[in-house]
Amino acid sequence: METGEIFISNKDGVHYIRVKGNASFVCAPPLRELAKKLPAEPFNGLRIDLEECTWMDSTFMGMLAMLGLSARKKSVPAEIFNASEQNEKLLGGLGLKKVFEFRIGAFDDVAGVAASNATTPESNAHNVLDAHQTLMDIDISNVPKFEKVVEFVKKDIDKMEGKPQN
Repeated sequence: METGEIFISNKDGVHYIRVKGNASFVCAPPLRELAKKLPAEPFNGLRIDLEECTWMDSTFMGMLAMLGLSARKKSVPAEIFNASEQNEKLLGGLGLKKVFEFRIGAFDDVAGVAASNATTPESNAHNVLDAHQTLMDIDISNVPKFEKVVEFVKKDIDKMEGKPQN
C-alpha cells in the first residue's frame, strides 16, 4: 500500500491540512507535531480535506482526534471536508463526530507544503500509543477495540527504552 501525503498550511490562524492517498501511521508524524504545539498557541480553526484520502488506519484517525480535541479545548471550529462515505463512517465509528463538523464543498486552503514523514521506530511507537489512547479517551466504546494495541505498544516502548520486562 502506497504511503499517503499530507500538506499543511496556515492562513490567518487557521490550519489547513490536505490528505492524499493512504493515510497511515507512516504519514501521521506531522499531525502529532501540530497536535503537540496547538495547546500552547492561539489559532482560529482547523480545516482538513479528505477528498483525495483513499484509506485511513486507526493511528492516523487518532492523530486527527488529537487535533480535534485541541480545537474543542480552544473553542475554535474543527472541520473535515469532503470525506468519502467510507472515511466518514470510519471516523464516526471511532467518535470523531464529537469533535469535528463534517462538510462537503470547496476547500479553500492556501498552497500547503508537503509535510515530512521522517521519524524513528521509537517515535512511531509513541505516535501509535498517543493516537490509540486518544481514541479511547474520545469514546469509551473504543476501549475494547484498542486496549490490547495500547498494552502491546507500551511493552514495545519499554523494550526500546531498555526498561525491565515483567
